[in-house]
Amino acid sequence: MWDYREYLRIPRERVGLVIGEGGKVKKEIERLTSTKITVSSDGEVIIEPKGELDDPLAVWKARDVIRAIARGFSPEKAMDIVKKDLVLEIINLEEFLSTRKAITRQKARVIGREGKAKAKIEETTGTSISIHGKTVSIIGQPEEVELAREAIIKLLRGSPHGSVYKYLERRKRELKGKKLLSMWEY
Repeated sequence: MWDYREYLRIPRERVGLVIGEGGKVKKEIERLTSTKITVSSDGEVIIEPKGELDDPLAVWKARDVIRAIARGFSPEKAMDIVKKDLVLEIINLEEFLSTRKAITRQKARVIGREGKAKAKIEETTGTSISIHGKTVSIIGQPEEVELAREAIIKLLRGSPHGSVYKYLERRKRELKGKKLLSMWEY
């Protein structure tokens, strides 16, 4: 017998958002994923299937919704992972940068002046991005998330904003071209 439970820890300051007023958010995640979720006040979360497991990925989907809320997304945006069959990607900035000062500086680069860089990446890729703590998180379709991830990593590695924007536009055109070609193949 497989153990389909997931255990995770979320920041204490995000516990209230995961639970929601009167337990509303937690109940909605449970309903959407057919899971049972237990959240402690210190941020310990246990996710397990409710009854028969119709969808073997249900527990992971619930986990990703909770992780998205923990990483700064609104509960509504996080639930799009299940409702619209989207994916969550979390980039841990500590994998690229070693000091707190470097992380702060690079987060500012990803955000850009007046939020321009973040907005441009979101607009071009059709994703949603949250910058929270030592992470940059992305929600979207798999190909779009990968494109946004590549752009963010280029910024983290020091590429100028202008060249990253040009790269995004070029890759977006290539992806559209591939989609059109695949439509005509059938």
